[in-house]
Amino acid sequence: MRLLEAEAAARLGEALRGFDRAALRRVCGPEGLAAADRGDYRALLARCGEDRIGVWARLFVAGVTVDAEAAANALAPFGLDEAIRCGLLVSGGYEVIAGWGLQFDGDRLLFSDQRPNTTGGRGRDHVLGVGGASKLLRDATLTDRVGSALDLGTGCGVQALALNADRVTATDLSERALAFAALNAQLDGRELELLQGDLLAPVAGRRFDLVVANPPFVIATPGSGWTYRDGGREADGIAAELAAASTSLLHPGGTMQFLANWLHREGEPWAERVAGWFPEEGARVWAVEREVLDPLDYVRTWQRDSGEDHDADQAAAWLDWFDAERVTGVGFGFVSVRRVEDPTEVVCEEVRHAVQTPWADRVVDWFSLREKDLEPQTLWTARLRVADGVALRQSAALGAEGWDVDRQWLQQAHRMRYAEEVDPLVVALLGACDGEAEVRLQVQLLADTYGAEPAMLYAQLYPVIRRLLERGFLVF
Repeated sequence: MRLLEAEAAARLGEALRGFDRAALRRVCGPEGLAAADRGDYRALLARCGEDRIGVWARLFVAGVTVDAEAAANALAPFGLDEAIRCGLLVSGGYEVIAGWGLQFDGDRLLFSDQRPNTTGGRGRDHVLGVGGASKLLRDATLTDRVGSALDLGTGCGVQALALNADRVTATDLSERALAFAALNAQLDGRELELLQGDLLAPVAGRRFDLVVANPPFVIATPGSGWTYRDGGREADGIAAELAAASTSLLHPGGTMQFLANWLHREGEPWAERVAGWFPEEGARVWAVEREVLDPLDYVRTWQRDSGEDHDADQAAAWLDWFDAERVTGVGFGFVSVRRVEDPTEVVCEEVRHAVQTPWADRVVDWFSLREKDLEPQTLWTARLRVADGVALRQSAALGAEGWDVDRQWLQQAHRMRYAEEVDPLVVALLGACDGEAEVRLQVQLLADTYGAEPAMLYAQLYPVIRRLLERGFLVF
């Protein structure tokens, strides 16, 4: 399936030339563009006229009708009739309206099916454009150049076209999605290997340096069958399938990153559930949970997304399934997997707060640190310092003899922006971590101060020192 032949796509690209965020900013101003990003199109509509940039903006940013003659002029050398035939525009007589969605993705323009602010409903084979989930994955995706990369479930090509690789393969179950990806790749001047099939099937037996996936991860939508969001697996099975296949998809040292939903079941910690998906050997995993929705909020969210929010029978069946499975919530987050030659290590954590972006830098930090030797004998002679941007915070209560400190914690201003409670002994240790003295000397001084045996004191402090290194409060 092709949306446009190569020659027609080239003419469409010529018609689009110059239509970008910078052009819109010049027309409607920074404040008007920022308002349009939030769905307030008043400034854009007031300032965008019938010239080429204005017509494209009215059609594909604001989603309003445009005079057919003005549209024909703006589309040249791409014809109005062929725009209607291929579905780019929908004719209403003397006026036309957008049939496809067109979104800015940085400096790149991406066609997809319509966004929610344009007319028309979603079909079962709807192809998404740029959304919150795809932005999160792209922000977390590693950016160093690699030889080969794979985008599983590419949709319109959001992730595939952003990958920094010599060769990019993209798969999707939807023929329509691959047609949009092919069009967007041609408009962007990129070459993609596009393969149709269910999840891992099109690349069976192949390995890559980088694998990304924004799969259809929505859990248990009875009878829905929305291709873009429902993977056809039971519960969170699509995430489990990706995790189980992670090491077999990667070259040694390669990385896989994917978005997922996972169940919170009564009596079953979510971290244990996720950790159990991975092979016993060969994976180093960081799973970050960004949010949790209770079952009712989850059902309402995804019913609104598909326009089924008035389907009470479906909602009841969905909630009954959650009840039967003892589901207390559904987590959402991203998983990064590195193929290693060691037993599998899985670290799961909840990160609800804002971190310093891009997330890709945080992923690099996490893997880089775990490649270091953090064994007790190594840290014994290490020269550690407190990382930049770390502050000691205290809370105190007023007592009979003045202020009594009842809690102390470290707070990061940068990177992951963690907070970590510490006791007075650790505070004393950190106060001397300036990168000059070895840990063994600091421990010996503390042992003298507290009347303790140095070896026993170090045995007590080592797990804390290692944790503070792993979380970025201390650095070498």
